[in-house]
Amino acid sequence: MGIQDFIRRRLNQTAVYWGNPQEDGYGGKLYDDPIEIDCRWEDVQQIILMANGEELLSRAIVFTEHDLEENALLFLGTLDDLFSSSGESSGDVDLTQIEGVHLIKRYEKTPSLRSDTDFLRKAYLTPFLT
Repeated sequence: MGIQDFIRRRLNQTAVYWGNPQEDGYGGKLYDDPIEIDCRWEDVQQIILMANGEELLSRAIVFTEHDLEENALLFLGTLDDLFSSSGESSGDVDLTQIEGVHLIKRYEKTPSLRSDTDFLRKAYLTPFLT
């Protein structure tokens, strides 16, 4: 059994993912339309070391089979949960108004020792709203 099979069996939660973060020209970001991904979301606090040497307190760790991006966003729940909590009925959700949206501060993709196709994917999150 590879790491991918081991992880896949433990992805019993759903998250909403907004990928492809791009500058909007006004100090904010634009994202692709949200999609649902399978994950394992652990609400744990952990100090992580950023690429610039800065230490940061992560509030959650997410394991998934999907490639993620730093500065993208995650929400624990489904698209239906998201729309019901925001009062919106479409993909035009104001992310600045939704509690529970998290920013991916660091993303790691590590190959397993015996395969070049199986990876452990892990994202470290901080709350998006501050």
